[in-house]
Amino acid sequence: MKRATLLTIIMLSLALLLTVSCQMRTTHTQRRTITPIGDRKISMRQPVYKNPSAPIDSRIEDLISRMTLEEKVSQMLYNSPAIERLDVPEYNWWNECLHGVARAGRATVFPQAIGLAATFDEDLIYRVSTAISDEARAMHNAAVKKGRRLQYGGLTFWTPNINIFRDPRWGRGQETYGEDPYLTSVMGVAFVKGLQGNNPKYLKAAACAKHYVVHSGPEADRHEFNAEVSMKDFYETYLPAFKALVDAGVEAVMCAYNRTNDEACCGSKTLLGEILREQWGFKGHVVSDCGALADLHNGHKLTGSSTESAALAVNSGVNLNCGNTFPYLVEAVNKGLVTEETIDRSLAILLRTRFKLGLFDPPRQNPFSSIPPDVIRCEKHKKLAREAAVKSIVLLKNDNNLLPLKKDMGFLFVTGPCANNTDVLLGNYHGVSDEMVTILEGLSAKLQPGSFIQYRLGFLLDRESANPNAWTARAAQNADVIVVVMGITNEIEGEEGAALASTKNGDRDDIGLPPHQVDWLRRLRSNNDKPIIVVLTGGSPLAIPEIQELADAILFAWYPGEQGGNAVADIIFGDESPSGRLPVTFPKSTSQLPPYDDYSMTGRTYRYMTDEPLYPFGFGLCYTQFEYGRPVLSATHIREGDSLRVRVTLRNTGDKFGEEVVQLYLSDIESSVETPFSSLKAFQRVRLGPGRSRTLTFEITPDMMSIFDESGNKILEPGRFTITIGGCSPGSRGVELGAPEPAVAVFAVE
Repeated sequence: MKRATLLTIIMLSLALLLTVSCQMRTTHTQRRTITPIGDRKISMRQPVYKNPSAPIDSRIEDLISRMTLEEKVSQMLYNSPAIERLDVPEYNWWNECLHGVARAGRATVFPQAIGLAATFDEDLIYRVSTAISDEARAMHNAAVKKGRRLQYGGLTFWTPNINIFRDPRWGRGQETYGEDPYLTSVMGVAFVKGLQGNNPKYLKAAACAKHYVVHSGPEADRHEFNAEVSMKDFYETYLPAFKALVDAGVEAVMCAYNRTNDEACCGSKTLLGEILREQWGFKGHVVSDCGALADLHNGHKLTGSSTESAALAVNSGVNLNCGNTFPYLVEAVNKGLVTEETIDRSLAILLRTRFKLGLFDPPRQNPFSSIPPDVIRCEKHKKLAREAAVKSIVLLKNDNNLLPLKKDMGFLFVTGPCANNTDVLLGNYHGVSDEMVTILEGLSAKLQPGSFIQYRLGFLLDRESANPNAWTARAAQNADVIVVVMGITNEIEGEEGAALASTKNGDRDDIGLPPHQVDWLRRLRSNNDKPIIVVLTGGSPLAIPEIQELADAILFAWYPGEQGGNAVADIIFGDESPSGRLPVTFPKSTSQLPPYDDYSMTGRTYRYMTDEPLYPFGFGLCYTQFEYGRPVLSATHIREGDSLRVRVTLRNTGDKFGEEVVQLYLSDIESSVETPFSSLKAFQRVRLGPGRSRTLTFEITPDMMSIFDESGNKILEPGRFTITIGGCSPGSRGVELGAPEPAVAVFAVE
């Protein structure tokens, strides 16, 4: 063969081999051409973790395999930095949306959480949290387009707070859904579902159940406090809401600052491992409360250094550190206190949330990435904020049907430090709105031309005035009706360090009003006999027996959000009927409370309180009258394990439309262990016109009849049970105050 011919054959063969090689590379796009960097291998083509079609487990594993130990640890911090060589953007995990997107841009401000609980309306809570998550996505989308990835700009929200509001002195009780485990569970689940959305692939936002667990003050001691609780109280009162949210698919759980029964909540294999992961099957991530890991050595003295605290936390099951302790994990690995495999497993759980949020996918792949900014404070959300505020307001007294007022009345006099105060609308963990309607503004907008309204501050919020304003009291004498807007604000109650006027780190020693406020109302009453309407603001129970005596009508408005002034006016002038109900018991005085740092439920809440309250749990009046018919049971004796149905007819016997919150309570009257006097098991909101009626049906399941023994085991025993269906928790006090007579029935389990 000639040399030229041989050379041609060789050249053609090489060309053929090169073509086949290129075709193989093109066909197998996920096959990696790798270049060593140290002892790591980095893909030169699209890595698996960037492929939205790849299984999420494969994407997570691929991303972690490309990280150094230092990079892995950096992603377990709340302020996770970018990893530029892997094209991983920075991400700040810390965001809040307790009652609207907080601490970021302009957003709709809904009533504080305790006010939302007062609605007893889970559908409303779902709609509120859906609106919040819409605004959250819109704000996030807009910020990312501008290259801004700041704190309070992410999609991981450390909300809701489902701790039990066991003691009215706790300043953060306003963040909760009240004192009852069932109500807290229902409200919390509804909020989580609305926030996270129902897309089969992506989370709209990630919710977080906090603070796990047995956490409700004292604020001043939370970094070193040991909450001691019986197993019965632990499983009966403190755990149910967390279990309910885990069952509902909550994405995150925040471990609390304190210790519980000697184990630090953020360093407890019992709480985080055995209960949360093993018993409940929680698949999401665990985040520490901010600075809680430093408390392991500084406050609780369980470890000797930041390195030991970091190792204890991650070995116990904490995935994300709000604080600056986890950087010491690198040293902990080098010292053998924790393995890199443990770091990998922990980080994998954490990264799953970011992948579920779509943070590694092209925006076009994620339907939530197209939510536009015009949903922020849109008219629909403003109306929703107003509806929520209206339904949250509780009418506590209405002598001689003083309310509602007529819009063409002659002269309305408004006074009090909370009347023209936007702080009373907010509570804590709040957002910012460009439309904050004060109570004074709401009232003035309702009056027709020709009606007179005057406003005087009258007295200060938190201290006696140096010059008592007698002029205000004299001016009030000329009015037809006086509205006094008083109470407390987030200056007096709140989180440690946030309540500027609190001397107890946000808590209160005395649950009464500041004495000078009561004195001023007393002086106002002594000078005239004109009708007085008191509108109270606050986020926790107030012991106000004097106000109950001095005022002709009392409204409790909580921290009602941006539309609070309109909502109060809607009710005072009769455009809406009050329908809020108390999610917490209002004692008559602080002396009725057990010691604040005692976590036993004995003597606490409507379930175990033996003293007569000022206002019972679930109480609230309206502008009409309701009547409960005789309950009808499907059986009076059932076998153990069977369910029972009960029907009751509710009738509006008044002359106005109204909404009643029908509440069903169950009492075990033949149990082998101490049980609650009664427990809320179901509720329904019912709107009826004058003379109309509706028959409601409830099912009482074996789970509702079960009780907890001293070891925390849930058991079902034979015996007799009492069903109470009415407008508040069982007891004579509610009826004395104007609640309808409840329907009562007894059945037996054999």
